[in-house]
Amino acid sequence: MPRAQTLGLLSDLAEDQWGLFTRRQAEATGMAWSTLARLAAEGGPVERVAHGVYRLRGAPAVEHVDLRAAWLQLAPDVPSWSRAADTGVVSHRSAAAIYNLGHLAADFHEFTLPVRRQTRRTDVRLHRGWLEPREWTTLQGLPVTRPARIAADLLAEREDPGAVGYLLADALRAGHDHPGDVAASLAPLAARFRLPGNDGSALLRWLLELADAPETKQWLAEATGQGGIVEGTDATR
Repeated sequence: MPRAQTLGLLSDLAEDQWGLFTRRQAEATGMAWSTLARLAAEGGPVERVAHGVYRLRGAPAVEHVDLRAAWLQLAPDVPSWSRAADTGVVSHRSAAAIYNLGHLAADFHEFTLPVRRQTRRTDVRLHRGWLEPREWTTLQGLPVTRPARIAADLLAEREDPGAVGYLLADALRAGHDHPGDVAASLAPLAARFRLPGNDGSALLRWLLELADAPETKQWLAEATGQGGIVEGTDATR
């Protein structure tokens, strides 16, 4: 296959994947592994960014390239536009980084999947969990858990409550989530912090007070706008 035609195929493949593609996706077009290896040779038009994941040189710069490559690795045969939550959703600290919330360092690439999976990568953490449609969204082209779920996941992992409070204050201030949804997601964790059982509003109040958020009173009024204690389902199951 002529070089120009080969690069055209890769360009079409990578167009909706931030300039990235996997080896399996390339092979599915009929491209030989040896051809891809030649293109990825030093100075070639393709560069390897992770095991089995490549980037077209000259593609527009995009944030979180390493995270995107790790996400593609979760289902290397499936193009990004054909994926659903069951192929992996960015979560925990990685999700907070996508939103630019709080100050927790995203030292690992974290994903939530409905089935138990293992990885050989030391910089990837896979969490088993079921996500309701309301608990995740698409952000910067990636499936990402919403702030209410991020907070519940981090607290379930024994993350510093003060750091979670700052994260929630940033999220509510930016309008990324509704206080009532946050309280509902936090409700199953209230007893862990010696608060009244299933009282998500009390836990939300405590976290926002740790962050010294001046909008706390306003947000709590919004959270309890439908009356009383906000109850929710277990977001950490």
